[in-house]
Amino acid sequence: MNNTIENAREFADQAHRSVGQTRKYTQEPYINHPVAVMNILDAHSSHSVSDAQRMAALLHDVVEDTNVTLEDIEQRFGGEVAQLVNWLTDVSKPSDGPRRVRKAKDLAHTAAAPVEAKNIKLCDLTHNARDITQHDPDFARVWLREKAALLEVLSDADPALLTLAHTTLEECRQQLREKK
Repeated sequence: MNNTIENAREFADQAHRSVGQTRKYTQEPYINHPVAVMNILDAHSSHSVSDAQRMAALLHDVVEDTNVTLEDIEQRFGGEVAQLVNWLTDVSKPSDGPRRVRKAKDLAHTAAAPVEAKNIKLCDLTHNARDITQHDPDFARVWLREKAALLEVLSDADPALLTLAHTTLEECRQQLREKK
């Protein structure tokens, strides 16, 4: 088992590259996003952050976006990391119906997650908010409403990360109001 943070970063980078995934609006290497999520977790958490959380932050999108399975992650990085990634992975499928239905299903999944996964989810939300607001204001209006509902089920997460997420979403809403 190669359970180091650098191995998780390299594994995630390769997984995203293998499917040609880049950041949607900037086309920069996708790995920049999970690294930023991990860095937000480290910089803003009011509690200690475990290596398992750091690895899960780096791997949080690989099951959703690439051919990597939770079994692959468990085999390579252990059960704790795989469980965190499982909690961070959307459970809805396009066949579940309209976006509203799918997002409700994903919200219920996140609500049941352990605090360690919720903390990573807050960092993911924080990093994505500014990109989406800057590059796609129309979608940002919908996305920010969905994330406001998400914050409600993350209310038991790290207080510093929760405050950062609330502040970021409010700043993004303010930017959108100014663009009208």
